[in-house]
Amino acid sequence: MNNDPEVQKVVNTFRLGTPRVPVAGQSGEILGRHTGSSLEFQEFREYTPGDDIRHLDWAAYGRSDALMIRMYREEISPRMEVLLDASKSMTTGNEQKQDGQKQKVALQLAASFVMLAQQSGGNPMVTVLKDAFSFQKIHGNELEELDRISFEGTTSFDADLVNRQLELRSRSVRIVISDFLFPHDPRLLIQSLARNAGSLWIVQILSDWEAFPSPVGGRKLIDSESGEEIDVILDDKTIHGYKRRLARLQDEMARGCQQVHAIYLRVIAERGLFEICHREFCAAELLQPK
Repeated sequence: MNNDPEVQKVVNTFRLGTPRVPVAGQSGEILGRHTGSSLEFQEFREYTPGDDIRHLDWAAYGRSDALMIRMYREEISPRMEVLLDASKSMTTGNEQKQDGQKQKVALQLAASFVMLAQQSGGNPMVTVLKDAFSFQKIHGNELEELDRISFEGTTSFDADLVNRQLELRSRSVRIVISDFLFPHDPRLLIQSLARNAGSLWIVQILSDWEAFPSPVGGRKLIDSESGEEIDVILDDKTIHGYKRRLARLQDEMARGCQQVHAIYLRVIAERGLFEICHREFCAAELLQPK
């Protein structure tokens, strides 16, 4: 990944941004960026006991019923951690061709964020989520290890696993890259992922076929993780039901992210790394042009 030309193009073109934080509530308000009296204002995070109450933002509390602390540049921890889903479902591609584009772009995104964090003086780390009790920690100076990752996990992570097994960095910028196409409670999982984080970015990466399937007639579907097979007719009715369930999942994830002031992005792997960064990530202010 260090020598990947697409990753190098992203690292040379963009820098890490400071996204505005969505406030939970029916209005869907966005907290704006302001300037501190002596330090440059950077972002908001939720209040935790022991924080300096002089930095409480009472206007944000009035809008959201959530106690928020103003963070300034000198107070922000440089720590970043990327949680990368390495289950078998991340290797799936289009219906006609299992090209592994989703896996490729997931690795490229992880490498790009690590390198961008290093450029900003950060101390990044990637946690590769393989199975329920199998994790791999990759520090920023070990980026070549990403080239040797095998996406062979047969179980997916859930809220219980996050709470009991993962040792997450407190006050870090936490980025989670997964397709999230596995049984889980979006609200509970996102709450667990947000625990003690400085900020949380949820990146749902799908193949073009997973996001926009079309009727193709009879097919044998094989669960990439369990190996279970089922014969189905992928007609208009079946596709409509799938799209409805996917939309419901994404809506629940969006609401869950709003409740914990997290950023939620949906990206299509076939668009390629640079286009994803240029469009989705810059629009969300997670990246900015240099």
